[in-house]
Amino acid sequence: MAEGLARQRGADAPVGASLERVFAFEDRDFARIARLIHQRAGISLGPHKRDMVYSRLVRRLRAGGFTRFADYLDALEHSGDAEEWQAFVNCLTTNLTSFFREAYHFEALIRQLREAPRPRADAPLRIWCAAASTGEEPWSLAITACEAFGTLAPPVRILATDIDTQVLETAERGVYSVERIAGLSDERKQAFFQRGSGPHEGQCRIKPALRELVEFRPLNLLESPYPIAPGLAAIFCRNVMIYFDKPTQYGLLQRMRPLLGPGGLLYAGHSESFSHATDLFTPCGRTIYRPKP
Repeated sequence: MAEGLARQRGADAPVGASLERVFAFEDRDFARIARLIHQRAGISLGPHKRDMVYSRLVRRLRAGGFTRFADYLDALEHSGDAEEWQAFVNCLTTNLTSFFREAYHFEALIRQLREAPRPRADAPLRIWCAAASTGEEPWSLAITACEAFGTLAPPVRILATDIDTQVLETAERGVYSVERIAGLSDERKQAFFQRGSGPHEGQCRIKPALRELVEFRPLNLLESPYPIAPGLAAIFCRNVMIYFDKPTQYGLLQRMRPLLGPGGLLYAGHSESFSHATDLFTPCGRTIYRPKP
């Protein structure tokens, strides 16, 4: 969309000036951005996020040759360019993650998987990772499934989704710097990762067996209904709800609840509480929730 937006800004804009000058960013521009991202992705931006918004979106202004946020937003809204809308959303999502973040959840998942009922002997236990980010969480889930059943081919399948298409591409590649797995045990490194050599020195890759367990798919949590079959053993939706206001959180929880099968659990982030949705979920562990009957 960069070329299209550049044409829309008008021929009288000074060429190259947008890279040196300060980009005009008014209060009304921030309010408009907050409204648009809430409509598109459910993300709630408080005033303290103003500097973050400026620093992340300024790259889109440069790409389109704009000097004012107002002009960029005008072009964005009037162009209908799906790629630029996706770039807008990608810029404003937060992707802080790591392997086995909040490790107690994976310990609880091992116990759950070993005890979970299966409708048929050949039916896999299904897990939805609702905010896959750059992939560390869904790959951690896959490793956990392997460890729970003592095999690289456990009866588990993982759906990993995210609204940010860029991080989802990184997740699906499954290639990381060795620093990203430095905190893992030597046993896990050897069992689940391949070390790069030559031009790939300093990198590691998820082993092919794990790739059979995970499907990656773009998904906006505001979608309704979710294109996911019910009967899930677990939903990992961690450190996501904190970016939504309470009404949006409640709506998401309403749509997630019927997707969980018998004994299914919702795993939330360490700072997330669903006290406003006690009619939907009840706590049954450390930020682990069971759907109410």
